[in-house]
Amino acid sequence: MADPAPHMTPDEFRRQGTELVEWIASYMERLEDLPVLAQVEPGWVRAQLPDHPPAEGEPWPDIVADLDRVIVPGLTHWQSPNFFAYFPGNATGPSILGDLLSAGLGVQGMLWATSPACTELEQLVLDWLLELTGLPQRFSSKGPGGGVIQESASSANLCALRDLAVRRGAEPARLRAYVSTQTHSSVEKAARVAGLAPRQLEAIDVGPDYAMLPDALARAMAADAAAGLAPCFVAATVGTTSSTALDPVPAIAEVARAHGAWVHVDAAFAGSAAVCPELRFVNDGADVADSWCFNPHKWLLTNFDCSALWVADRAPLLAALSVTPEYLRNASTDAGAVVDYRDWQIPLGRRFRALKLWFVIRHYGAAGLAAHIRSGVALGQELAAWVEADERFELAAPAPLSLVCLRHREGDEATQTIIDAVNGSGHAYVTHTRLDDRLVLRVAIGQARTERRHVEALWEQITALA
Repeated sequence: MADPAPHMTPDEFRRQGTELVEWIASYMERLEDLPVLAQVEPGWVRAQLPDHPPAEGEPWPDIVADLDRVIVPGLTHWQSPNFFAYFPGNATGPSILGDLLSAGLGVQGMLWATSPACTELEQLVLDWLLELTGLPQRFSSKGPGGGVIQESASSANLCALRDLAVRRGAEPARLRAYVSTQTHSSVEKAARVAGLAPRQLEAIDVGPDYAMLPDALARAMAADAAAGLAPCFVAATVGTTSSTALDPVPAIAEVARAHGAWVHVDAAFAGSAAVCPELRFVNDGADVADSWCFNPHKWLLTNFDCSALWVADRAPLLAALSVTPEYLRNASTDAGAVVDYRDWQIPLGRRFRALKLWFVIRHYGAAGLAAHIRSGVALGQELAAWVEADERFELAAPAPLSLVCLRHREGDEATQTIIDAVNGSGHAYVTHTRLDDRLVLRVAIGQARTERRHVEALWEQITALA
């Protein structure tokens, strides 16, 4: 008989888990002193580790020691208060503990029957999010629609797009979907996965504020319809990745409705701002959109992965994604009495993601969540004012929230020099984009640990390099 596997006992887990939690807490304390961008060369991390797996289990202290020796030097520290790249990705105490609990319970929540709490808590917290952000109750689980937690906005965009053939009943080659030139690349990828050819996804022009032009959309959809094609899907963006542009969703929806097209809104970053009543302009058009998503794992203090997707009518989504083999059949599902979230996503399996969002909402409350968002917006507005007051720089786009896009007036080379120097210093990390084919330095504010002094230090570094 083979020897039993060396499973960790509950006592060992308790002891070693406590040590690992202490390691994570210590990491949080020293984050500010670590270089934000990983300082290693390609291949360095792998070169520090053996090519072959161990024949026998290794002592736990040796495993943990390699975190500091190998892993931390190879990290870009997304939780650093000096991380201003891409968009914030907050991992806070409550959300980390919620993920720990999810892993400890080991729930597979593909069906209501496989763990009723997994499904019903998810329905609840997504209804809570509707209330916290002021989104319309037409997305509530108590009606024909409802919400689901996806891995990312990319997955949400794919789910919204995937069922378009079912909705329209048209020949696949006749389908046409529409985005703006500023729409996130995940929608283009979703179109590929959904089987659309490049010609079937049309990029609509934007205005000076980088928001989609409804008149241009109307012309494109009318021309396609006149050619015998089937306009069926429009992706609007609330807070584009490059500049936080806000597409005019009500006007876009009016154009789309004339052709019976589905309107999906990707508010991945900006949607969290709606926990502040004064920022609910980001919800404009939610009352006429067919689906809406935003990522609590960006700005709402919940660690990756946690993207909230709502639909006003779940029937088309289920028609496109529901496949029920015999081994998944059960009395509750057959009776139509429950929601099975495996029908709301591409994968079958799903983790208990609702736990971390539940922990975050209960820990911070509406007031705490709003305080975090207001802090980021205030810092963003202050930085934008500093840029406008310095004759060497200019704002490259409006800054309605906490993302500030700027460039050196002397051109791309001067801007690139600053970006390279900031990132090379290790003191901060910023990323770039291109707007009107000009290089732009992006400063994305919103990390849980970022304070005014961090933004001020970044601005001092940028101006010193000018």
